Amino acid sequence: MMPPPLGLYLHIPFCRQRCDFCAFYLEIHREGRAQAFVQSLIQEIELSAQQHVAVGRPIQSVYIGGGTPTVLATTQLIAILSGIRTHLALASDCEITVEAHPSMASEQDLVQLLQAGITRMSFGAESMEDGDLARIGRPGAVCETVTAVTQARAAGFTNISLETLAYCLTLEPTHLSCYALTVEEDTRLASNIQRRLSPAPDESLQIEMDEAAQRMLGDAGYERYEVSNYAKPGYACRHNLLYWTNGEYLGLGPSAQSYLDGTRFGNVADLATYDTSLAENRLPIADRIRLSKEEQLRDAVIFGLRLIQGIPTHRLHQHAANYGHAAITARLLAQQLIEEDGERSRLSARGRLQADRSHPQRTPEGTPRPFTRCGLAGRSF
Repeated sequence: MMPPPLGLYLHIPFCRQRCDFCAFYLEIHREGRAQAFVQSLIQEIELSAQQHVAVGRPIQSVYIGGGTPTVLATTQLIAILSGIRTHLALASDCEITVEAHPSMASEQDLVQLLQAGITRMSFGAESMEDGDLARIGRPGAVCETVTAVTQARAAGFTNISLETLAYCLTLEPTHLSCYALTVEEDTRLASNIQRRLSPAPDESLQIEMDEAAQRMLGDAGYERYEVSNYAKPGYACRHNLLYWTNGEYLGLGPSAQSYLDGTRFGNVADLATYDTSLAENRLPIADRIRLSKEEQLRDAVIFGLRLIQGIPTHRLHQHAANYGHAAITARLLAQQLIEEDGERSRLSARGRLQADRSHPQRTPEGTPRPFTRCGLAGRSF
């Protein structure tokens, strides 16, 4: 029997500046700190290979996120990849993604990353309107996204993901992520909204935009495979799918989260403590929780309902019985927020709008955050 897929997430905790909407763990990039971090991360890769039994099986996907991974020198990213290959086993068809700010990867950098084995570039465009970028405190310009995609194609990349729409369709990416703007606590955006310096997101407008995105992308040949994600056939992000199917993954880097053998555990969200732990030959794990079978089923249901294909209906009702949520589930079905079709249950179109109103695809630590507004995690709409 084939072992289940295993994913690897690496959190690069550096940016040139913090965007107004960002609540991820990060530090402002300084070369000395970055070089020390790269050495610590390679040490963590080696220790993890020695101490986590589950990582002995082939890794199906690697996702290098942040922060902004491409704020590191390309040689540093290649050194991290070399450390992965030295100490861990990658599947022959492993999907390897690097997140990038459009302004931080030259064509030469992209050629080197492709040669080093990167298979997928994910450019964080955020918007294709310069005015929007300024309003959300996002550095950069739209023209940089156009240049980045053009250079990535020239370098030889065929799998390119973007995080915005409309104008992006002219660039013909293979993958588009269409997230609703989430106002996270303790961000500059949240403070600006509270002080009435910035407008709060308009939920009615978000719903209209979601419906328009589905029409536009469907007409353009993209398949919606998750609440916020669309892809050309065959280009769904394998690493994302690991999260939504409750698959197993190892997270490395400060604040990164892992899920192995029914246990969730996370690293310290502090770069200095992270470096110190690894200098002392200790994994920088800050918390650990063993999930019961019922809790594992709960997560599989909550995450799996974000997928357009949904989940087996018996899992939904088994979860409802375990937690005494039969009445909640019946109400969601009656309100047509969840629909059942033969042997599978999924969010309806209305349900998907509710699910994406509050949570993005992943947390700063690389772990999907369960949407709770549907009531399946103990809350109601």
